Amino acid sequence: MNSPVVPAHVGIIMDGNGRWASERNMPRSGGHREGLNSAKRIVKAASDLGIAYLSLYVFSTENWKRTEEEVSFLMGLLRKYLKAEYEFYKENKIRVIHSGDLNGLPADIRSEIEAVGKDTALFEGLTVNLCINYGGRDEILRAVEKRIKLGVVSPLTEKDLEDCLDHPELPPVDLVIRTAGEQRLSNFLLWQSAYAEYYSSEKYWPDWQIEDLEAALNAFQSRKRRYGGY
Repeated sequence: MNSPVVPAHVGIIMDGNGRWASERNMPRSGGHREGLNSAKRIVKAASDLGIAYLSLYVFSTENWKRTEEEVSFLMGLLRKYLKAEYEFYKENKIRVIHSGDLNGLPADIRSEIEAVGKDTALFEGLTVNLCINYGGRDEILRAVEKRIKLGVVSPLTEKDLEDCLDHPELPPVDLVIRTAGEQRLSNFLLWQSAYAEYYSSEKYWPDWQIEDLEAALNAFQSRKRRYGGY
């Protein structure tokens, strides 16, 4: 009997932190803090389950529309998280990369992202792609701009554009997971997810455990992928 196929690249839209906190009469910041704990838990689970690439939607280009207080808190969490988790990355051989517009982030966070990428570059385990100040449309626009700067505008092939994406070396997304019962992509890895399977979980992100990731993988393994064919 063939072994179940583990998706090579999983993307997660981590939703429900605020609602999780509200239902517990906590400030939204408490939900975001607990969401970070869940992210670490699921990163470890993904590594143990043999997933090669995990893209996490951390902060979108649209999230700047939130209150100044919430945005400031989220930026503070990023500063603390990126600095504090190096030993976790090292212990689990996790390579960390970033997708999104670095130029739109505060200078200190930009420096931390660049530093953690450099520090983990040689690790050969799970690759975690942190999507920070990321939008799928924005990535495609930036890719087109890169292509134009190369001096070759047309004819333009799919590979030409892919080569100008933030991380053209990553394989396409096999499975997109969204928590908190939401069922939309919200501008997440639009190009890479063209033929991804989609899985929606009713659980809020802070409640996610390894068994929830296993359930998503089981759902993926039960589907037949046709890529537009029969």
